[in-house]
Amino acid sequence: MKKINRLKYTGVIAGVGLAVILFESGAYANTWESEKEKQKEEIEVISFDDILGSSSEYSSEEESTEDAELSAGVGEVFDNVTEDIENDEMAARSMNTETATQEDELAAEGDETVDTAVNESETYWGYTNLGIAHVDNHLNIRQEPNESGKLIGKLPKDAACEVLDIDENGWAHIKSGKLDGYCSTEFLYLGDAAITRGREVASMIAIVNTETLKVREEPNTDSVVITLIPQEEELEVVEVMENGWIKFLLDDEEAYVSGEYVDVEERLEKAVTLTELLYGQGVSNVRVDLVQYAKQFVGNPYVWGGTSLTNGADCSGFTMSIYKKYGVSLPHHAASQAQLGTKIEYGSAQPGDLVFYAKNGSINHVAIYIGNGQVIHASSPKTGIKISSWNYRTPACIRRYLSN
Repeated sequence: MKKINRLKYTGVIAGVGLAVILFESGAYANTWESEKEKQKEEIEVISFDDILGSSSEYSSEEESTEDAELSAGVGEVFDNVTEDIENDEMAARSMNTETATQEDELAAEGDETVDTAVNESETYWGYTNLGIAHVDNHLNIRQEPNESGKLIGKLPKDAACEVLDIDENGWAHIKSGKLDGYCSTEFLYLGDAAITRGREVASMIAIVNTETLKVREEPNTDSVVITLIPQEEELEVVEVMENGWIKFLLDDEEAYVSGEYVDVEERLEKAVTLTELLYGQGVSNVRVDLVQYAKQFVGNPYVWGGTSLTNGADCSGFTMSIYKKYGVSLPHHAASQAQLGTKIEYGSAQPGDLVFYAKNGSINHVAIYIGNGQVIHASSPKTGIKISSWNYRTPACIRRYLSN
């Protein structure tokens, strides 16, 4: 009996399976409606309820046992199908997660690329490819990339430049201020070394933003006015004080201005050009030569009491040593120099004349007029010998020592 029953069940299952296959394959998709109804009736006849419920030949015990086995088999089939679907869904989710992760990683890499590009174009003190003079005094800048090239300017110690290019011989094409020329990379800080050095030597500069600014001895409006400074003049900041006043170096002495009338920023020194000046009619060759001679020492150190043009001089020591070459003897004292020579009106100054500056009515600084509204002088321990506007502070008087 068991064998017969199993054969019956096998036939039933085979029939159901065949019907399912035929429907899934679309075998009846294009038949007439009447045929569809007929097939529906046939399928409805072939049902587990009808087959199992109408058979009286099975014993109840055998029927229930074999039903349980069949149900278990069918359950295992559907369980396997469900498990496969769940596995497929999990695999799909895993693939989507991996894809999303990969996309996120690619996006992150893209962000890193963008960040790198931004970093590569980052500027330091206004320079995208910073170079800083790595010398004791100043670095010669030449018109051509070789040691025999014409000298056209100087880059003072720790002054900055934009490095435009470097050739195979180690010569850098640079630009600094108004100067565009060449120097050896042997005497430049480059890359990270330049940035590190820049952070060590950068200075705070206060730029005057009013027409005329009063300079005082103390940081308050009750203090004595030392001198007046014109608009756009740059001051070397020593300290930004809590009360809003700025302590700065007025040549080799400390002085104060109100922070309300200046713009403060961090800056590196720039190059100084040595392009020959164009002089007015009647300027003698000796005056032109004196100016060119003095300009050779731009960038050399300031030393209080010194008279050396190379190793260090103060303001009157510098003028004394320059004039000595042209047969004029001057004392080593600014106020004493101001008592000699001939007094000149401001509008009549010529290259080579001396411009004097005062504090509280007493002469305390001297510079050489070089034409075009500029002077050269030994300014302070921080800047050494430099070129400034002739009225970077209010001039006290101008004196002439050369006869022609």
